[in-house]
Amino acid sequence: MAEILQKDGTWTFDGDTIRIVPGRERGVHPLRQTLGELAVPLGAVAGVAFEPARKGGRLRLRLRDGSDPLTQAARGRLPEAADPYQLAVEQDRTGVAEYFVDEVRHALLLEQLPDGPTDRYLLPGPAVPLSVSAGDGTASFDGERVRLEWNWTTAEGKKSAGTRVLPVTDIATVEWQPSAGLENGYLRFTVPQAPTNAPPKHDPHAIELFGFKKDPLMALVAAAVTARLPHPSAAGAARSAVASPGAPALGFSKALEGAPPAAPAAPERGGPAADDHDVLLRRLRELGELRHAGILTDEEFAAAKQAVLRRF
Repeated sequence: MAEILQKDGTWTFDGDTIRIVPGRERGVHPLRQTLGELAVPLGAVAGVAFEPARKGGRLRLRLRDGSDPLTQAARGRLPEAADPYQLAVEQDRTGVAEYFVDEVRHALLLEQLPDGPTDRYLLPGPAVPLSVSAGDGTASFDGERVRLEWNWTTAEGKKSAGTRVLPVTDIATVEWQPSAGLENGYLRFTVPQAPTNAPPKHDPHAIELFGFKKDPLMALVAAAVTARLPHPSAAGAARSAVASPGAPALGFSKALEGAPPAAPAAPERGGPAADDHDVLLRRLRELGELRHAGILTDEEFAAAKQAVLRRF
């Protein structure tokens, strides 16, 4: 068990899941507080790092592409304060942060989990019903329908179209774009057979964002809808089927079934460091196989793992 408690929030790792609980103090971004607790399975993690700074540092969790609807919708455009997969670390807790990183990395090595794209979402996305007011309107989503309502800042032509109700089955794509410089942001829903070339200010399927603190909350609406749209891998599979019509389409997990474990990539240059790394991976993998086979108990496995890691 590894745990780090900070004003920004609490991260806990039990060997299988990283639990992220946002802080409740005034300075914690409203997106984190609205999103609430997250349970990130180890299989969704691509990497973890601690970045030291002059006063403390920052923990960063990197998820596999396609594993999380929020990451898919935000595409790296959330401000640091709003990103739930970052944690500000105070100076007296940097050692705990480094230990947390080591524990997660060791678990990833032992389990030999892939870090490439996933063929399905491994996190559920924000809870619904969800309603956010920002920019020139309010976006609400109950899991089946998106409702767009306008306010006094809405352009008259868009407001005259009235409240929009979009069944999720009619939505092709959803995009959240934060404001940047003099350019306003937007939350836009693409509906087939509806014009998409209108700017957000005049698009009845978009909410224009003016760059205020609540704008990132619209990314939660985008993520909740994204979680209920076809996974991005479905489009990739369709393109592959068109390119190779005679080949059966296989999902990511199906392609891995029955395949032998991938051997570590050969280093460009040989040497003691590369050899030691290969031996470490091999021994950790062997220990993991012995535990899964029931030959080692959890206690014996933990002791053997620590012994191997100390040697290297």
